[in-house]
Parts: sequence; C-alpha cells; structure tokens
Amino acid sequence: MRVHYLQHVPFEGLAAIATYMDANGHEVSRSRLYCNESLPPLQSVDWLIIMGGPMSIHDGEEFPWLIEEKKFIREAIESGKIVLGICLGAQLIADVLDAEVYYSGHREIGWFEIIRAPEVEQTVLADVFPQKAEAFHWHGDTFAIPEGAVRLAKSMACQNQGFLYQDRVVALQFHLETTPLSAAALIENCGNELDGTEFVQSEQEILAEPARFERLNTILFDLLKTLEGQGARQ
Repeated sequence: MRVHYLQHVPFEGLAAIATYMDANGHEVSRSRLYCNESLPPLQSVDWLIIMGGPMSIHDGEEFPWLIEEKKFIREAIESGKIVLGICLGAQLIADVLDAEVYYSGHREIGWFEIIRAPEVEQTVLADVFPQKAEAFHWHGDTFAIPEGAVRLAKSMACQNQGFLYQDRVVALQFHLETTPLSAAALIENCGNELDGTEFVQSEQEILAEPARFERLNTILFDLLKTLEGQGARQ
C-alpha cells in the first residue's frame, strides 16, 4: 500500500509505525507541514496517517497549513481512504467530521490505563484492543465522538480516548507508536509541560520501564494489520 503521513513537528515522526511499514513492504512518503512541504495528489495515497503535535486544531492563524490539511483529511475520508490519526491527528479527524475539539480541563501525560468501550466488541477492532491496557498519553485537548462513529476507549482523565468511523478511519487520543527514543524526544521538546499535576508523570516515570513500550507497540501492530486488511478490501 502507498502510505503517506502528515508530520507537524520534527520530533513527532512515525516511531514504531515505521517498523511495521518496513516489515510489510509498504511504500511510505510524508509531508513535513512545518517545512511547508506540499500535500500529495490524493489519488497517490491509499492510507493516510496524521501524526501528533503541540499545536491546537484551532491555531490556523499561527499555522496556516492547518487549513489545507483539514481539507485534505476530509477529502481522504470522503474518498474512502484508510485514515489513522494520533493525538493532534485524531483531533483533526474529529474536527473535519464536525465534532467539537476542546481543552479537557487538564493535561494527561505518561502511562495511564485505558478501558475499552463495550461497543468495540461489534467492530473490526474487537480483537485489537484488550479490555484494559496501559497506554502512553501526551495531550491537553480532547474531542467529542462524531456522529456515526464508535467510541473506542476511556481513561480516568479522558472519557473519549478514540473512535472508529466506517471501519476504516481510526482516531486515537493516546499514542501506540511511542518508543523510548520518541518519548525522550517529546520530553526534550515539550518537557515544560511536565508540571506535576494529577495526570502528569515525571520524566523518570515515563522512561522507567522499557517493556511498557514493547507491550504498547504490540497493540499498534495489531491495529495496523487490521487497517491494512480493511484497505485490501477496498
């Protein structure tokens, strides 16, 4: 498959997603929006991935490329592409599907449990997400669930941790792609957000157990395999 990803800052790349794509022979390209790189022709993309970033979906004045990016995401969804959004990427998907994106009231940064929503059992992701799993988080904003979408999970800090739309569009507030290296990059570039509040862990807590990242990436690979299968059915 021809996979294209949208990158908002230098320090939030594909991370473990690249491992899966390399292992499965997918052709991968990207648009570094922070460098004002252009978006590709939609017909050249089978699978669109939208990464995270510290900006808000409402920051179009400061980051004017957000306006064209939203249009591109909307067209990708409408044309039947496989779409995966992570953190900011998930919020952008929610926005183009006319769901509200707003500040959740606090930051959620570090390792916190997500609980699978019961309605996931009736979807293509039933075998991907366990009933409970420890996920990595780094966000302050959240989103409402768009009309026609299925909520995926919640955490103690955030009721809407993700959704599935039309069995081929997945929006995840949390990060499954994180590796020790990408987590360290987030800490280096956004460490000022580690403010010690209720749902914010310290650098030491975040990086203490390397096995956490391996468990996290196992769920990621199951998700990517499922989405790949959905793409094959298109």
